Amino acid sequence: MEQINDQQVRDLGILTDPETATPDVPSNWHLIDWGLVELFVGKLQTRIAQAEQNKNYRMANRLSRSLVRSWQAKALAVRRVTTNQGKRTAGTDRELWSTPDAKWAAVCRLNKPGYKARPLRRIYIPKSNGKVRPLGIHTMFDRAMQALYHLALDPKVECKSDPNSYGFRKGRSTHDACGQLFISLSKDTSAQWILDADISGFFDNINHDWLLANVPMDKRILRQWLKAGFLDKGCLYRTEVGTPQGGIISPTLANFTLNGLESGLHRHLLATLGSKRGSGVKVNVVRYADDFVVTGISKELLVSVVQPWIEQFLRERGLFLSAEKTRLVSIFEGFDFLGWNFRKYESQLAKRQRGFKLLIKPSRKSVSAFYDKVRTIIGKSLSVPTQDLIKTLNPILRGWARYHRGVVAKKTFTRLDSLIHWRLRRWGSRRHPRKTGKWVYQTYWLPVDHRVVFTATGVDAQGEPVTSVLYRLGSTKIDRHHKVFGKFNPYDPSWERYSEIRSAASGEQSILSAARLKLWQEQGGYCALCEVPMNSTDPIDDHHIVYRMYGGSNALANRVLMHSVCHRRVHALGLEVTKPASA
Repeated sequence: MEQINDQQVRDLGILTDPETATPDVPSNWHLIDWGLVELFVGKLQTRIAQAEQNKNYRMANRLSRSLVRSWQAKALAVRRVTTNQGKRTAGTDRELWSTPDAKWAAVCRLNKPGYKARPLRRIYIPKSNGKVRPLGIHTMFDRAMQALYHLALDPKVECKSDPNSYGFRKGRSTHDACGQLFISLSKDTSAQWILDADISGFFDNINHDWLLANVPMDKRILRQWLKAGFLDKGCLYRTEVGTPQGGIISPTLANFTLNGLESGLHRHLLATLGSKRGSGVKVNVVRYADDFVVTGISKELLVSVVQPWIEQFLRERGLFLSAEKTRLVSIFEGFDFLGWNFRKYESQLAKRQRGFKLLIKPSRKSVSAFYDKVRTIIGKSLSVPTQDLIKTLNPILRGWARYHRGVVAKKTFTRLDSLIHWRLRRWGSRRHPRKTGKWVYQTYWLPVDHRVVFTATGVDAQGEPVTSVLYRLGSTKIDRHHKVFGKFNPYDPSWERYSEIRSAASGEQSILSAARLKLWQEQGGYCALCEVPMNSTDPIDDHHIVYRMYGGSNALANRVLMHSVCHRRVHALGLEVTKPASA
């Protein structure tokens, strides 16, 4: 394989150094063609992955250096840190890149020689058990540097990842981990014992020496991030171990730290028990970030063979299993993982035959936390307009229902609908203490599409009547998730078609409104401006072809979907957008 040369760069229409820009290439933030930028970066990432798979590590390192030095990767890194949820949270330097000029200046000065990371700003996030989780806030510049080097590191880590590792990996989710556990535990002959493991203080205790010796990236840059220290209540503290939670590159470093847990355990079992017995003990590892479960044919096997090896594997990396949270359970007792409860229940298969069936349900902890959140919102909204209350609750209800719609959740949805209905009846009575319960019900519960639902009526900005309806959890259709293939690599060209099919499915699931779903399907899942696929994690906007202020309608024929950054570019440059040809 050859390194991408200057001619290929010129063919893409963008120079690698913005300081040498000419009138033919972008000279400010809004002129960047993100379609070409993502094409350039994607091609280099693919070549890095191919070199890594061919064990041509010298070529992989050369391509990685080309990527982090390229202007396109720098622009993409700045775009990531200025469009994510933390874009308005400043680090210790109190600097934010909120204007196009600031973003463009950041691209021009990113990755200059002599880079030195700034200390983190430490904040604490409350946990459900009463403790707090430390979170490190990097400066915008350090975040952009991490995003830049992450573009080159992620293809390498992906090639070395275990098949059943699902956390913080491109194209994988908690639902894939759930699907793999169903495959491993659902049959009558499946493993009946589970090691439900939890690592104590995972991000805070990873050994720096191990990371510096093994992570395939620039050691000086990595050392800067690991040894940056943090500020807490005006005092500067050194960091000798761990990688801060909140860093863009931290999840990738965490995955790299635990890579080999699954494959190494299987090799250990084959060496210890022999090839015949080692392949029949039904040991399967399913991991999401630092949480993982291990199945086994017997309790003795997990205690005497599996757990000691895992503890040794973690000890080399400075990590330990939490004695408080790690436990051995039977599948008939059940266990919680990623917000679901996995348990086998006795079922009547035939008149004279009894069996057990694996059911996956929302965990009690997840249900309780969700209902507490909804109850708190309703309790604090006595003086809030009904439309605003519905507008606040609907995304929460839809999001929770969408997360659990792939499991046995219909009864849970119905029960929660009843509890929310009762909570809203109480809300109405408290809001109108001099009215009867019947009056409250007839005022707020109105017939819509042959069903009486919690409803609010009002007018929009144009003065047209609008009816807002509270989303019912019970109306969510149960839709089983199709698990990703374990060997899937999003940077391998041979998986391109499979990746497109899965992206289309995940895009359909991410569109909450029927109107947006129809637009998304008309456009084939592609942005109307840059013609790059709109992923489920990308911020997406509606754009009116003829502006509403000029008399344009809100009909679907006058609307297209595009990335939020492309939408801002259209308005900043006054670009004209038409319906895609596929529409």
